[in-house]
Amino acid sequence: MRSGFVSIVGRPNVGKSTLLNSILETKLAITSDKSGTTRNIIQGVYEDEDSQIVFVDTPGIHKPLDRLGNILNKKAYQSVDNVDLILFLVDAEAGIGKGDRFILEKIKEEHLPIIFVLNKVDRIKKDQLLKLIDEYKDLYPFSEIFPISALKNDNVVPLIQTIKKYLPNEGKIFTDDTFTNISTSFYVSEIVREKILRLTKEEVPHSVTCYLEKMDQDKEKVHLQVLIVVDRDNLKKILIGKNGSLIKKVGIEARHDLEEYFQKRVYLETYVKTIENWRDRQKYLKELGLDELDS
Repeated sequence: MRSGFVSIVGRPNVGKSTLLNSILETKLAITSDKSGTTRNIIQGVYEDEDSQIVFVDTPGIHKPLDRLGNILNKKAYQSVDNVDLILFLVDAEAGIGKGDRFILEKIKEEHLPIIFVLNKVDRIKKDQLLKLIDEYKDLYPFSEIFPISALKNDNVVPLIQTIKKYLPNEGKIFTDDTFTNISTSFYVSEIVREKILRLTKEEVPHSVTCYLEKMDQDKEKVHLQVLIVVDRDNLKKILIGKNGSLIKKVGIEARHDLEEYFQKRVYLETYVKTIENWRDRQKYLKELGLDELDS
């Protein structure tokens, strides 16, 4: 059986988490059109009759503006340690830029097979795609160049089959009941944060983090209490909305996904707290599970 670790790397918003979800055919990682959506290394285990592949989703590598940004970059760089293959994702519509070239220089140092994955090809014409492939093949001797649309699940299955060629034939890494490294508390917090990212704009998405403070459940229902942290009082007011309208909408949309996850009725309580400059304060980053020691 072919098995191994595959790291998915790239700039923010190139579709890394969407690809992971597409491969696993389930919603494991949250997605949005905001940069910095993924803040942790998420592992998802794909398994079929002849392979077990551990995919590693990573934060988008970017120019950091605060301590949190530095931590996210560090996590992304660490994700390529001890893997068997790297998927280097680029947004086909946006093209390759300075950020992509910077990441490529970093991952080249690992001396590992690299599959260049051109995502979002459904947004460009075929002649543009052929031109891009011809252009990108001169950047580096990639093991493969693979065009896909992760959102539409186009060419994802052939990508999985190609990945298998680069993995050792060493049997299973994990037992059959292992699917991911993320906890229930992490998943709950991330679902709430995803809804905030999708329903807000400008400064709010980047200033928000969520933390599950309490969970009680029985056979029929689960009670969840989630703390939402922002770094300024004016953002707290925006997030709550007029007469609590926005935070109510966040709760309704999050509850829908969480009931599907728990397969039971969910009672979700959220409240918002201001912690000034939490993204630059090690104490709070650690309390919120976002410090350097968190993997």
